[in-house]
Amino acid sequence: MGSHRRPAPSGFDRGAGAAFCVLSVAAAALGAVPATSAVAAPHGDARSEVDRLHQEAEKATEAFDKAGERADLLRTRVHDLQDRIARRQQRVNDLRESLGSLAGAQYRSGFDPSIALLFSRDPADYLDRAATLDRITDHQTGELKDLRRVLRELSQDRIEATGSLAELDRNRKAAATHKRTIERKLARARQLLSALPASERADYDRSSRSGREDLFPGPDAGPAASGRAAAAFAAALSALGRPYVWGANGPTGFDCSGLMQWSYAQAGVHLPRTSQEQRNAGRRIPLSEARPGDLVVYRSDAGHVAMYAGNGRVIHAPHPGAPVRYDPVNMMPISSVTRV
Repeated sequence: MGSHRRPAPSGFDRGAGAAFCVLSVAAAALGAVPATSAVAAPHGDARSEVDRLHQEAEKATEAFDKAGERADLLRTRVHDLQDRIARRQQRVNDLRESLGSLAGAQYRSGFDPSIALLFSRDPADYLDRAATLDRITDHQTGELKDLRRVLRELSQDRIEATGSLAELDRNRKAAATHKRTIERKLARARQLLSALPASERADYDRSSRSGREDLFPGPDAGPAASGRAAAAFAAALSALGRPYVWGANGPTGFDCSGLMQWSYAQAGVHLPRTSQEQRNAGRRIPLSEARPGDLVVYRSDAGHVAMYAGNGRVIHAPHPGAPVRYDPVNMMPISSVTRV
């Protein structure tokens, strides 16, 4: 999603302070230069800030994706817990009803056993009824144990559900925060680009688009390492030209890790949602051994991911305004290559 023409400065990961500096420098580039001064330097600064804002928005997008994935898992967990709580509550109700029936039967049985035997006209009949009462008592004891166990489990489920709901709420809030960060940075990038002269904007668009014929894999791209990699690569090829949409994993739009997840899903392989997790989704290999379908992860923070396409090229979803496309594999510093 960030620029693929220059690496991020070493201070890229300094959080809010770095973002403040980015916006301050960008503001200076647009507003603090007299109209009569040379425009090349400030416009160059503005383009650099656009690149950096795209990278920072990509990092926030990865965090947004991770929070969203965790929220999805938690929603499933909460749903399962609620089902289990309902079943156990019904079991508690059934046990209580059964115990109530047993207590009623004992109450209706009458006197103390020794008194009942003393006055019984038919001791044999009495002993039969006493044996039945003993069995009822044993059953009642077992039911009471079951009730205590189910009540404990029910309490534990409710505690777990409460914790999961609280975590789900935190993840929703985190996703909303990341979304605001993304929108703010992308809006600032658009503002910077719109302030450039038309010729500068056209030059930036050309430099950020790589649809030239020499970037397309030729016949010597080589085979994929496996059938699933070949199927994933075919899916990625089918996505060429589709728009970048942050937080999206297809089929009509993608962010960088969303494209990888969707492509491998078409091959029947589930990849985790973020580029940081995807780099550990298989076996690490050197770039010299990369084949179509392998994942190429960029920057020390693993903030961007692409799919190797052969001939020193990758397919990826670059950044807002740039569709899924080919680019040189060395478009930015490579962190690792993963064979799924």
